[in-house]
Amino acid sequence: MKLQQLRYVWEITRNDLNISATAQALYTSQPGISKQVRMLEDELGVEIFARSGKHLTHVTPAGEAILARIGDILRNVEAIRRVSQDFRDETRGELSIATTHTQARYALPPVIQRFTERFPDVALHLHQGTPTQISEMAVSGTTDFAIATEGMDQFPDLVMMPCYRWNRTVVVPEGHPLTQLKRLTLEALAEYPIVTYVFGFTGRSKLDDAFRSQGLEPKVVVTAADADVIKTYVRLGVGVGIIAHMAVDPVEDHGLVTLNADHLFEASTTRIAVRRGTFLRGYMYEFMSAFAPHLTRTMVDKALDCGHRDEVAKLFEGVKLPVL
Repeated sequence: MKLQQLRYVWEITRNDLNISATAQALYTSQPGISKQVRMLEDELGVEIFARSGKHLTHVTPAGEAILARIGDILRNVEAIRRVSQDFRDETRGELSIATTHTQARYALPPVIQRFTERFPDVALHLHQGTPTQISEMAVSGTTDFAIATEGMDQFPDLVMMPCYRWNRTVVVPEGHPLTQLKRLTLEALAEYPIVTYVFGFTGRSKLDDAFRSQGLEPKVVVTAADADVIKTYVRLGVGVGIIAHMAVDPVEDHGLVTLNADHLFEASTTRIAVRRGTFLRGYMYEFMSAFAPHLTRTMVDKALDCGHRDEVAKLFEGVKLPVL
């Protein structure tokens, strides 16, 4: 059994069982991969992949169990590599972050700017997706961190640490009737079409819960994962926008009026997640503390040592989170 064979099997599954695509991704030959996979199956005495002619159709039950172990092996190999890199050079390497559009566009830029100035020899890669997609990236080891507000709780292998709290702002065109109210209410909002986030994005569940608690049904006419898209449709008069407060740009959001909605919705918490057992290099700790100052190396290590999420939550109970 060779490490190269295990890596081939792993990459095949990541390329939708397409050996040709796998060969291109690994800069090797298709026949070579097929041969090595067959040799591994012969040695193990079971088929990892079911086949129809020359094509792989699905992963066998035995293959599923084997793949789980292969994932652990490859992650441990990566951890060993990182340990050696940390001892050779603590300021050189790579950092991959999976996050949503709102975080990438509004929360992370100043942090990343400072980080790249301090660690110019660290290549930083940003991956965007839905909360579920970015969680899967962190679980699989494709990325080092996942940063999101929702969608990560269903992944038990992720250790989630709170970073900051935030709430929502209502945006309307200039002259909109809502701008005449002394105090915005959910009842008033419910009278108008609403443009907001797709469910599962950027604390959308808290928005729905707020209306539901008052027996109201919001008229959501357009949803998007991107706050800039939401603001575009608000400018067109499609509806009233409800976005994260951090997504308001006083300079660029000309033609829009922002209305405070802190009293209408429960605040949300953005968290950073790390796969349990991940080896964190020195600059990774530095990035986390730059993003959330209370995430010191000591606190992060304590969180990673916790056996259950309730323990992690208890660890941060007394921490006052920043508000964006």
